[in-house]
Amino acid sequence: MMAAPDATVTLSVVSHGHAAMLAGLLADVATIPTVAEVIVTVNVPERQIAVPATLTGRVRWRHNSAPRGFGANHNAAFAGCRTPYFCVVNPDIVLRGDPFPSLLACLHESGAAVVAPRTLASDGSGADSIRHFPTPFGLLLKALGKANGAYAAVEGQGYFFPEWVGGMFMLFRSEDFGRIGGFDEGFFMYYEDVDLCARLWRAGMRVVACPQASVIHAAQRASHRDPHHLRWHLASMARYFWKHYGRLPRVVEGGA
Repeated sequence: MMAAPDATVTLSVVSHGHAAMLAGLLADVATIPTVAEVIVTVNVPERQIAVPATLTGRVRWRHNSAPRGFGANHNAAFAGCRTPYFCVVNPDIVLRGDPFPSLLACLHESGAAVVAPRTLASDGSGADSIRHFPTPFGLLLKALGKANGAYAAVEGQGYFFPEWVGGMFMLFRSEDFGRIGGFDEGFFMYYEDVDLCARLWRAGMRVVACPQASVIHAAQRASHRDPHHLRWHLASMARYFWKHYGRLPRVVEGGA
């Protein structure tokens, strides 16, 4: 089935044994005409899933011979992007209807390089995907349960310019994603989204949050219980502070 005439978005999804979640996401995407193509990167061997009939011809599979990091996988998918917009999305995202009209409107009106929706937890509560840049003091407050660095974002609120947005769902202008060089592949997992947003701001481009659109994130929080993920998390945190501490860009305040 050919993409709809108004399809302008390429989705990049990476699966690490998440076949069941991926099947749910593809079922959600199958009803959305804005999506021209879904590039699925299978990072570890797993069972093949059936593609919804309405997505036939719009899903492209990539199979890695060895696992690659978050940024490397999405950068490789972007190399095959043929649309003006490129969306990085986790397989554990659940779409509540079509978020793209609102997201694209925010992107156009704000002139930003990347836009993110309001992200909700599985129980409908607000998640913390729109945040201030991490600092040692901020991380200490978070560890003590005093603050988590998140911006308040409520349904119906106008768009605004946060410091960074989470990599579970980021919609880019393809031109700007290419201009910034995509993700820093030196981050295997974690903090690559923070780093990319810092580089966008430093390059004079903007990051925008769009609370009018929302998605559900069934977060796994693997670093809380898996020693490999915890090691990657700590290594990425160290790399982020080495690159940016004391050199973070000034963020333009304001919004709609």
